[in-house]
Amino acid sequence: MIDHRTAPYAALVLRVALGVMFIAHALLKYYVFTLPGTAQFFQSLGLPGALGYATFFAELVGGALILAGVGTRWVAAALVPILLGATWAHLGNGWLFSVKGGGWEYPAFLTAGAVVQALLGDGAWSLASVFRARPGLRAA
Repeated sequence: MIDHRTAPYAALVLRVALGVMFIAHALLKYYVFTLPGTAQFFQSLGLPGALGYATFFAELVGGALILAGVGTRWVAAALVPILLGATWAHLGNGWLFSVKGGGWEYPAFLTAGAVVQALLGDGAWSLASVFRARPGLRAA
């Protein structure tokens, strides 16, 4: 049974964790691996290098939107393919993410988390709820 009193706070905790994680991974690509380095990694997987730049942008903007609670369902669902791609990229490294090159269990778990967030929605204290609470204003 779902406790409808605490479910919005569960969605909030997941939303904050996912938002921070996406932003952190985007910043990792920018500051540590660099965007050209990220593009080279994508090319080493047989993917277009431009996809590395698109992934950075999607993680940064998507993470900020999820963190703020704006369009959370849609943004989380839109980021699932990126997480599935990360799972695929790490598949050959084994199960644990602590192995060299990182295993696939962490991105697989994040995929599940993003699907759950898409099903749950914004949760408590979202920016979208502020717009819904004001008469005459609608959240996008």
